[in-house]
Amino acid sequence: MTMPSTRLWTGEDLSDAEFTAISELLRDRRHFDLGQYKDRCIRRRIAKRLRFCQVTNFTAYMKHLEMDSDELDTLLATISIHVSQFFRNPDTFRILEQIILPDLCRRARAAGRNQLTLWSAGCASGEEPYSLALLVDDMAVNDLDICILATDISEPVLETARNGVFDALRLKEVPAAVIDKYFRIVNGNYQLIEHIRDKVAFRRHNIMTASDFPRADLVLCRNVLIYFTRAEQDRILARFIEALPEDGALVLGRSETMPDNSRDHFRSEFPVERIYRRTPKQVASPVFTSPAP
Repeated sequence: MTMPSTRLWTGEDLSDAEFTAISELLRDRRHFDLGQYKDRCIRRRIAKRLRFCQVTNFTAYMKHLEMDSDELDTLLATISIHVSQFFRNPDTFRILEQIILPDLCRRARAAGRNQLTLWSAGCASGEEPYSLALLVDDMAVNDLDICILATDISEPVLETARNGVFDALRLKEVPAAVIDKYFRIVNGNYQLIEHIRDKVAFRRHNIMTASDFPRADLVLCRNVLIYFTRAEQDRILARFIEALPEDGALVLGRSETMPDNSRDHFRSEFPVERIYRRTPKQVASPVFTSPAP
């Protein structure tokens, strides 16, 4: 008996017509434009989902996508999600804890404000905004309302994040004392206590297409821009410029760089950690070293 051949899905063998078919469906049904992402990376992620579903007939899979909104959302999550962990790049969070957050609080008080907003853009399963929540809780600031907003394009990913359940690998940078204080073991995994989960507001938001960018004092957009073309990075950063006040902080991923078109509006404060401050015009950029652990 001759067994039917199984197609080995890779990003390279996904045809242009197949890629276009998926692109058009996601644009029509989820307002998600793959044309604004780096092509090779997205093709690999689509192929990953096709392998998982053991797809042998692409046309049948497209019909399944059209009929099954859950599979369409899962495909979108596969395309858009980035892997994270608590306190990823610990030096970055050390600077946030020791320098950036206290300074933002001081500036808010000096301006007569009683609220700060910290925004994790592209929050995936929630490790980054929950890391901020742990820092904020430890700071014990009583005179300011510190709001933590976490956004992502995928609603299933956001729902997972709201549950606040993580495996041990995601907590490898978390001190044991912090785990004992803030996490409870649930079915072999670790769930954040409700007090911390309640500090984070999760919301669906597409930084490519959204007309509203929330005002924020701190924006973390780490390892997100790498998936976009340079032109789209410029457009997104222009929106962050509008969202941040003067001296507001922007944190990018360590592998990301500030496009030339945005450099006049940010000064690099901690270059290694890609921490920038919003400025109304180009100024000399002071360079600091990371605080000691």
